[in-house]
Amino acid sequence: MPKDQLAELTQPQRDRLAFIELRVRFVGEIRRQDLVARFGIQSAAATRDLALYKELSPGNIDYDPKGKAYVLGPDFRPIFDFPPERVLSWLTLGFGDGEPMRLKAWIASESPSRLTHPDLDVLASVTRAIHQGCPLRVKYYSISSGCTEREVVPFALIDSGLRWHVRAFDRKSQEFRDFVITRIKNPVVLKAQPVAAHEFGDQDIQWTRIVELELVPHPDQPRPEITEMDYGMRDGVLRMKLRAATAGYILRKWSVDCSPNHCLRGPEYRLWLKDHLAIYGVKNAILAPGYKSQEQKTVKAGAD
Repeated sequence: MPKDQLAELTQPQRDRLAFIELRVRFVGEIRRQDLVARFGIQSAAATRDLALYKELSPGNIDYDPKGKAYVLGPDFRPIFDFPPERVLSWLTLGFGDGEPMRLKAWIASESPSRLTHPDLDVLASVTRAIHQGCPLRVKYYSISSGCTEREVVPFALIDSGLRWHVRAFDRKSQEFRDFVITRIKNPVVLKAQPVAAHEFGDQDIQWTRIVELELVPHPDQPRPEITEMDYGMRDGVLRMKLRAATAGYILRKWSVDCSPNHCLRGPEYRLWLKDHLAIYGVKNAILAPGYKSQEQKTVKAGAD
């Protein structure tokens, strides 16, 4: 059994094998040079590691002579059990790619757990499609439309603070959208299918647009100087530059009052968006507490 054989290896060997599995599963390929660069080993040692991984898990990787790389095999079955948090931290921050194991903490600490985690097999298909620049066929479940089959062209992951999304061009609606990864089922990477110029991420206006926000202590707070200390403000202002595609998520996560007259009340509203027009035209600004788009104002005026 691979688990028994893994136990007989040294920790550095297991870490290198874990890295091989992460690269192949979530990126779709690995080369000897990837191991050399990551672990500072010789090419001959990297070759031995790849051969050992192939021996421990037949069918997990195949050598592609054209691309001169090892690629995901058709019968892939993971031999390492990575927690989703570790995988996502490796994908987004570039660390945590050693063998998954529980280590004794240096100091006592606790962090809140997420209520939802993406399925790693689904996540792997999404990230391989992103890395390889391929479309993805999925079944997607939305509250408004139920289950629909879609082809999307993914290019980035987004952490909303509550759940993980993938930013992608949706061929059904012909626009860029965020898709909740836990709502994706049966993903298929469409390797042979071309991607049109207008489907690439650099054509996504909400992604390429950068909004500059100024957050200040909420006028309803009795001690603004403490809020300034908590958020490391300079001259009473916290300045942020965000992609328009992520702004609504961030403002909601930190309970920023985005109403023009700072009318929201409650201890959770410690910050106020100084200029609500800074998020004008941001599509997901509807998520920001207290913000009303021009369209919403028009509807309300008509209702009155």
